[in-house]
Amino acid sequence: METMQGLHRTHGCGTISEQEVGKEVVLCGWVERRRDHGGLIFLDLRDRSGVVQIVASPDHNVESFHKAEDVRNEYVLCVRGKITKRDEAAINPNLPTGAYEMFCEELRVLNSAKTPPFYIQDDIDVDENIRLKYRYLDLRRPEMQRNLILRHKVTKAMRDFFDSRDFLEIET
Repeated sequence: METMQGLHRTHGCGTISEQEVGKEVVLCGWVERRRDHGGLIFLDLRDRSGVVQIVASPDHNVESFHKAEDVRNEYVLCVRGKITKRDEAAINPNLPTGAYEMFCEELRVLNSAKTPPFYIQDDIDVDENIRLKYRYLDLRRPEMQRNLILRHKVTKAMRDFFDSRDFLEIET
């Protein structure tokens, strides 16, 4: 997937594992959460495969750190950097990628975003009319992503079953 000026996504955010430690990767996704700890900025970057933590530090790259200062939730980013193991005390056991983080070498804002009318997370208490009005945001929620993936897999299984028996799918 090409992003901008030659940067290509190499991995999904939720696919980072022990194999990527020490390697440079390029990730693209939405900012789920931003935490500013003075000299460090932590960004939780999300795509349909999951979430991974990005660390912006002036020690690694001053320009990327200053860009990260302006980033907010739901901004779309392309980030390049090296994957490292997190300190034992900093591991997040609730995430499959919770033992790893990326130190940001290059950060590109692909799209800025206004504050959404509701949080992009499961178990939100939002009127259904608002969810329907902002359907494009609602479809980013993990529960909706799981539903879309399940629907795709069921439909694909049915099509594969009929295709293997020489059925043709015809639309008129």
